[in-house]
Amino acid sequence: MKNSFLKFESFTTGLAMAIACAMLGIASCLGLFQIITRFVLERPAEWTEVLIRFSLIWMVFLGIAPAFRQGAMVSVDVLYRWSPPSIKRVLDYVVTIAALILIAVLIWWGWDYANRGKVQSTIGLEDVSMFWAYLAIPVGGVFSAIGVIGNLFDPQRLELETAQ
Repeated sequence: MKNSFLKFESFTTGLAMAIACAMLGIASCLGLFQIITRFVLERPAEWTEVLIRFSLIWMVFLGIAPAFRQGAMVSVDVLYRWSPPSIKRVLDYVVTIAALILIAVLIWWGWDYANRGKVQSTIGLEDVSMFWAYLAIPVGGVFSAIGVIGNLFDPQRLELETAQ
């Protein structure tokens, strides 16, 4: 069961990271396109600003999942370093529960916010609802919850190993 979940978690975290990287690439290309149309062609494309904002929102909320998986998000380094091994595992559970509560709040209110944004259109892309931007909050939360549980089952403390 644990190995199956970790395989699933590895896939979902990799997918979240790939999509987050793609969103960064899209934002960069659109930014370059916007610069060219605005300053070279002198005919700005208003829709690029909105799509850059959407892609950056998705990038951030999907990029949180790999950070949680690596143990780099909720950091209690000093307390963890000073604790004996028996307390470290309790600390892992406390941090996991706190992170899952925060993520549950994000998923709950993010979904509510996304549904409220269905009637709101975006400036520059009038046919696109704000639902698609706000949907990044609950979707990123689901990916993050999977990463948090994966980190509990197979802890990776990469920031502790590289810290001086």
